[in-house]
Amino acid sequence: MAGLGWFKHFILPTHSSPLSSVLRIGGAMAGMDFFIRPATGTSSSDWIRIPNADIKVRSARRITRTIVRGQEGDNLHDEGSESTLYTVSGEMKIDEYKKILAMYRSGQPCIHDPFEERDVKVVFASMEYDGSNEMFTFEFIEDII
Repeated sequence: MAGLGWFKHFILPTHSSPLSSVLRIGGAMAGMDFFIRPATGTSSSDWIRIPNADIKVRSARRITRTIVRGQEGDNLHDEGSESTLYTVSGEMKIDEYKKILAMYRSGQPCIHDPFEERDVKVVFASMEYDGSNEMFTFEFIEDII
């Protein structure tokens, strides 16, 4: 998966041993409505709807593995935190893109997670927009401690 290599490094804690590993789960749904609102939004009218978006979610838990030399087996330690990466792609008009760009530059927006049916405070990891065909890709990170 091109462009996600940085995510693997982001979720590994700096204090883990080189033997740390990460367990991953995820899924995708095509052609869904995607909803986003600015950090300052407080009412339902603040949500922006992007129809027919492809939404992909990838969750990772922080796991530390300890190998004990001279004894049988090893220990896996769940550090109790996880990170979720949302990748949203599709097509949007330039006017909608400008609204999203303002959110990108102004703070942590909220998105609606269609898989868990909940609102999630996220940060923009990256965004890409191609004006020639109006295609976009946004990556958001939710970090749960």
